[in-house]
Amino acid sequence: MTLDLYKAEGGAALPPFSPNEKLSDPVLYSPSEALRNAVNVALMLGQPLLVTGEPGTGKTQLAFHIAHFFRLGAPLVFVAQTTSQARDLFYSYDALGHFQYNQNHAEALDSDGLEARFIRYNALGEAIRQNRRMVVLIDEVDKAPRDLPNDILSAIENLSFHVPEINRRFEAKDSNRPIIVITSNSEKNLPDAFMRRVVYHHIAFPTADELLLILSRKAENVLIADLERLISHFHEIRNLRLRKPPSTAELIYWVFLLQKIRFPLQKVGRPLSFRERGMLLSSYSVLAKNKEDLELLHNL
Repeated sequence: MTLDLYKAEGGAALPPFSPNEKLSDPVLYSPSEALRNAVNVALMLGQPLLVTGEPGTGKTQLAFHIAHFFRLGAPLVFVAQTTSQARDLFYSYDALGHFQYNQNHAEALDSDGLEARFIRYNALGEAIRQNRRMVVLIDEVDKAPRDLPNDILSAIENLSFHVPEINRRFEAKDSNRPIIVITSNSEKNLPDAFMRRVVYHHIAFPTADELLLILSRKAENVLIADLERLISHFHEIRNLRLRKPPSTAELIYWVFLLQKIRFPLQKVGRPLSFRERGMLLSSYSVLAKNKEDLELLHNL
């Protein structure tokens, strides 16, 4: 198979897509010893765990791994936005939809009806509402307004919230405190008060040996020697000082793609035929994220 499924001329039936389920399997997540220690500290203290690191180094997947390890079901996810407010951690209210409903119906909804139609409980709110141990992932907190991180801590400490639209208060027992994983790409500094009240860990970019372990668990039917060649070439690419260096996630997808197109992995870093070089250059679109970086890779 080559990169010729879609061509300039003619037509063809769309081939079936067969994803590699290992790519996001929480069972195969490989936390370092330092990361495991940070998780244990957060669990013992009942504090949120703040995880930083390059995009694609496994910050988000950590929450899924913890949830799987403790058999708590899928984590509840809240992705912070530049417009996020404290209330959004708990629930969202479709005020416009409610207004339109009232305009078209003579009879007003009772609290249960309003809740069912126009209230949606978000990650932290749902965890408190269910009042059982769950993992809550608050993703990319550094994208949120500066006040939100402190609001998050206040919400976690109180384990309660009020929904005035239906005049209901929800509370959770302290023994059912959710396991909170907060991620940040370090795009801006977080408030000091927030940093004092979380357990912190930075996921450093994996070493060559750590990448080999990760790939050996994710990739199927690949020789260790070939994985070592791929990792060496990947490090060569990262050393080009790209604007957006590829991360662990891109490496995994790149290896998966090379397998899909049946590129001879044993030839990475060695002289290539014209066809093989074309295949390799085409695969770089997984690793590069802008025009300048792609041009640098094509000149390797």
